[in-house]
Amino acid sequence: MEIKILDLLQRLHTPAGDIFFAGITKLGDAGAIWIILAAALVVFPKMRKHGLAIFAALCIDIVLCNGLLKNLVARVRPCDVNTAVQLLIPRPTDFSFPSGHTAASFAAVAALYFTGDKLIWKSSLILAVLIAFSRMYLYVHYPTDILGGILVGVFAGFAGAKIVMYMRRAGSK
Repeated sequence: MEIKILDLLQRLHTPAGDIFFAGITKLGDAGAIWIILAAALVVFPKMRKHGLAIFAALCIDIVLCNGLLKNLVARVRPCDVNTAVQLLIPRPTDFSFPSGHTAASFAAVAALYFTGDKLIWKSSLILAVLIAFSRMYLYVHYPTDILGGILVGVFAGFAGAKIVMYMRRAGSK
């Protein structure tokens, strides 16, 4: 059924959409956009806790997602099941579940949300959703990979935020 959903998404392809979603997915490569955001936030004292929480969340995410779950589940990517689909990006070499791009994106958004950010998390959520959708549009993840990535990301973001907030409280005592 998931392959059928992805095949339906293939009907949405347009030249502009292909360029757009290939670019959007590239922002999520290795969590780059989220690392840049975290580094930028750390520079400003009032935003530092948000940046540190993103860094902590991304560290938790990479251990859970790439270090543990991908290898434990070892799910083959849809592009390896249906090789007739021509990929618009280089074929990923790791396993499919959960989506690392999605997990990193939602880890950053959740870290912002759980540390009390009032503004950045909303625009970050839009980008996170676009990155997650791009992974299906580009035929490199199943819908359940995306859902799994969201769950891992929200957990990592929550944990990262709690760790940073605990350390800040402990440091002020």
